[in-house]
Amino acid sequence: MAVGAIHHKLIDSGLRCDTNLIVETGSARNPHHFAVLLGYGATAIYPYLSFELIFELINKNNKGDDYTKSVSNYIRGINKGIFKIMSKMGISCVSSYRGAQLFETVGLDDDVVDLCFRGTINRISGTDFDDLQKDILETHEFAWDEKLKIKTGGLLKYVHDDEYHDYNPDVVKQLQECVSTGSYDDYKKFSEIINNRRPSFLRDLLNLRSKNKSVSLKQVEPISNIVKRFDTAGMSLGALSPEAHEALAIAMNKLGGRSNSGEGGEHIDRYNSEKSSKIKQVASGRFGVTAHYLVNAEVIQIKIAQGAKPGEGGQLPGHKVNKMIAELRFSVPGVTLISPPPHHDIYSIEDLAQLIFDLKQVNNKALISVKLVSQAGVGTIAAGVAKAYADLITISGYDGGTGASPLTSVKYAGTPWELGISETHQTLMMNNLRHKVRLQTDGGLRQD
Repeated sequence: MAVGAIHHKLIDSGLRCDTNLIVETGSARNPHHFAVLLGYGATAIYPYLSFELIFELINKNNKGDDYTKSVSNYIRGINKGIFKIMSKMGISCVSSYRGAQLFETVGLDDDVVDLCFRGTINRISGTDFDDLQKDILETHEFAWDEKLKIKTGGLLKYVHDDEYHDYNPDVVKQLQECVSTGSYDDYKKFSEIINNRRPSFLRDLLNLRSKNKSVSLKQVEPISNIVKRFDTAGMSLGALSPEAHEALAIAMNKLGGRSNSGEGGEHIDRYNSEKSSKIKQVASGRFGVTAHYLVNAEVIQIKIAQGAKPGEGGQLPGHKVNKMIAELRFSVPGVTLISPPPHHDIYSIEDLAQLIFDLKQVNNKALISVKLVSQAGVGTIAAGVAKAYADLITISGYDGGTGASPLTSVKYAGTPWELGISETHQTLMMNNLRHKVRLQTDGGLRQD
């Protein structure tokens, strides 16, 4: 906050080019923290607390590690993380990234944004200066109270009685209970846990508003028709075991819905059977994509990006690439497989239209879906996709599965699908394109 406010004050005064901003902080620990400071104007960052912690760990463990080497390793790791963030945005040098403000805020008061992060997209207001001061004072009090135990945290992994996780053991246990028994009462218990949790997503703050009178259930579309609109997320064979991947396909085929193969291809033995995924995905790596693969699809999905890790391709570690997966992906066992962040044959809507046309030549019966990430401006992109003759558009939110995502992308990447789907719908309506495509969304959907 201080860096952003000073950065813009110096710009207003015409002094920014004459001054360097060196940030001495104890709160910057991981690549995201450093990227934010750089993105809002910091010239250099000195994370003194991290260095002190490294020194303390060396002395405590008595391993005889060299302090200078350990600090160098830490700096190298942070730099690699920053470089990866820059590469996702198509930036090759730090000077271009510094002050670029390639972020979007979610849940910050307009006054905070105007003073500290001026020019940053802020579509949902929320936390103000009073709230931020309260958080800082609580953290300060906790840090200096010797009676309190140090919390281990739980940002990435659930820790009992620590940071709240929406997908916690209570939710998982009750979900397993209701699917194993098939009891509606057990499902209602699961539903109550979800509905009575603390607000975690934008949709938790929304209520249905209707002046219409209730109608009889006999007048409502039957469940058998509703479930046909459900698709499973695109999880590749490799991210999932063969058994789990096939189980999803069998279940959705029995329901009349569609399962998604993900970007890893599908074995030919599953074609024309209940194990076949109706949605076949075409991603940037083109893993497993053949003419035989495409003609066995009801829907061909072009994955432009994934909500859980926008700007990145999937990563399958080498130890997961066994003989079967290597054959499906036309690779070699044991070799790590990484999809490129962009499609190297798509740099414009015209390029996308050409790919859609080519896919329809291979399988003219299949619907063509394009998967986009929820972000500010996605409506404009969706309008172009509709004009490129896509049949479906999927808006992917940040809070979905983080399959094949590195730890640096599990948090602070992507935005809520609620914002993306709303913008897309409104933009398509304004341009008289809404009737040409069907809209879908994914990202953390768990119950009605």
